[in-house]
Amino acid sequence: MFDLIAFDADDTLWHNESLYNMGRDRFHELLAKYPLQGAVDDRLDEIEVRNLRYYGYGVVNFVLSLIETAIELTGGRISGDDVQNLIDLSKEMLAAEVRLFDRAEETLARLSLSYPLMLITKGDLLHQQTKIEQSGLKDYFRHVKVVSDKRPETYAAILSGHNIRASRFLMVGNSLRSDVLPVVELGGWAVYIPNDLTWSHEEIDPPDDARGRYFEVAHLGLVPGLIEQLASSVMISPRQHQRRDYRRKGLT
Repeated sequence: MFDLIAFDADDTLWHNESLYNMGRDRFHELLAKYPLQGAVDDRLDEIEVRNLRYYGYGVVNFVLSLIETAIELTGGRISGDDVQNLIDLSKEMLAAEVRLFDRAEETLARLSLSYPLMLITKGDLLHQQTKIEQSGLKDYFRHVKVVSDKRPETYAAILSGHNIRASRFLMVGNSLRSDVLPVVELGGWAVYIPNDLTWSHEEIDPPDDARGRYFEVAHLGLVPGLIEQLASSVMISPRQHQRRDYRRKGLT
C-alpha cells in the first residue's frame, strides 16, 4: 500500500516542546524584576512567529525572540547580564539530552523490516543533525531530510525527488499543521499522534474533507498495527476510511 513512510522527529519520536516550556519559565523568572510594558507570552508568541521568516524554526529563533521581547517589554532596560543569561539558555537547550518517547525505537524497528522509512524534520540543520545522531535512531531511516518548513510544496519536492506518488506515501507526526494537512492536501496519507505539549503555532482545526485521509492514534506503539490494517485493506477509498472506527479496534 505504501512505497514510503516518513516520521516527524521533534515531539513525535523525542521530546522537544518541554525544553521550550522550560525556557519560557526561565524567561518569566528573569523578567520578574522589571516593570513590563505588556503581556509576556502574547508578545513573545507574536514576535516568535514573525521571526520565522528570518531565523526559521528552532532554538535560535526562540532565544533571539526572547531577547527581542525582553528589550521591548522592559523599554530597553534589560541588563547585559540578563541578555547573557538568555544566550546561556540557548546553549543549554541546544546541548540538552535527546529523550525518546516510549516505543519509538521498537516502532521504527518493526516498520523498517517492511517499508523504507524517511525522517522529515524542520529546524536548524546543525541542531537537528546532532539530535538525530544522539537519538540512536538514524540507522532505521533510509533517508533523512531537514527542511526549513513543512508545506505542501516541501513534501511535493521530496516525493518527486524519490519518484513516489503522494497516494502511496504516509506521514506520521504530532502536528496537524506541519505533518498531516500538507500531506493530505497532496493526496497522501497521515497518522496524527497528539502531544500534550504543542506550540500554539502548530495548532489548527482540520477541514472536514481532510479527516478521511488521516488517522489519530494515542501513541507510537499503535502505528505499526494501524499500518498493517491499512495495508490489508488494499487502499480503500477516503469515504470508506472515514466510516471505519479505529477507536473501537483498540488503536487509540
